[in-house]
Amino acid sequence: MREKIYHVIEPGTRQTKGSKAYDAFMIVVIILSLIPLMFKEMTPALYWLDWITVSIFIIDYILRWITADFYLKEEGRAAFLKYPFTPMAILDLLTILPSLNILFRGLKAIRFIRLAKALRVVIAFRSLRYIRSIDRIQRMLRKQWAALLTVIILALMYILVTALIMFQVEPFIFDNFIDALYWATVSLSTAGYGDIVPVTMLGKVITTISMLVGMLLIAIPAGIITAGYLEESRLDAEKEEESERKDG
Repeated sequence: MREKIYHVIEPGTRQTKGSKAYDAFMIVVIILSLIPLMFKEMTPALYWLDWITVSIFIIDYILRWITADFYLKEEGRAAFLKYPFTPMAILDLLTILPSLNILFRGLKAIRFIRLAKALRVVIAFRSLRYIRSIDRIQRMLRKQWAALLTVIILALMYILVTALIMFQVEPFIFDNFIDALYWATVSLSTAGYGDIVPVTMLGKVITTISMLVGMLLIAIPAGIITAGYLEESRLDAEKEEESERKDG
C-alpha cells in the first residue's frame, strides 16, 4: 500500500493516471495557496483558503514521510529519521510552519509577521517537483556542478577585486564598502541601474572592463547549462527508443 502511495505522490517514478492527476492537483493547490499573499488584509475567504491549502500540504508531507524508505531507497527506521532533513522536506516544512504560527509565535512586530508570510513564497518552488522535465535539469546540474562552481568562484573573486579597486579610486561616490560590492555586482551583471556611477576617467575605464568581463562570465555558464541539457535530452531520447524497441 505504501509503495503505491509513493508512486502516486512522487513525480518521475511511474506515469500513471493517478500520479498525473495528483501532480496536476498539487500544482493547482500551490497556485491557490499563493493568493492570500497578494492581499494585505486576511478576509474570512482568504483565511479559509489558506487553511485548506496548508492542510493539504500537511497531508502531502505526512504521506511523503511515511514513504521515506522508498524515496531514500533505504530500509529500516533510519530512512524515516533522515527524511525531515532532506532539502525537499525542509522546503515542504517551510511552507507549512508560518500558517501554524510556529516559527514566530509571540512576536507581535509586523515585520516578523510579514517575514513569516514571505517564507510561504517558497511554495512556488514546490511546483518544480511536479514538472517531470525538471529531473533532466537536476541530472545536468549534478554532472556540471564543478564547472558551474568554478565560474561562480571566479565571479565572486572578480566582484571583490573590482569593489576594492573602485572603493579606492572613487572614494567620494561610495559611503561604505557594501556600496562598492553592490556596484561591482551590478556592473558585472551588466544591469547598470545608474544609481551609483563613476565620476573619474579611471573609474569609467574600470567600469567598462567590468561590464565586458561580466558578459563573458554570463556566457560561460549559459553554454555549460545548454550543452548539458542537450546531452541529457539526447540520453532520454535514446532511453525512450530503447524502451520502445523492447516493447515492440
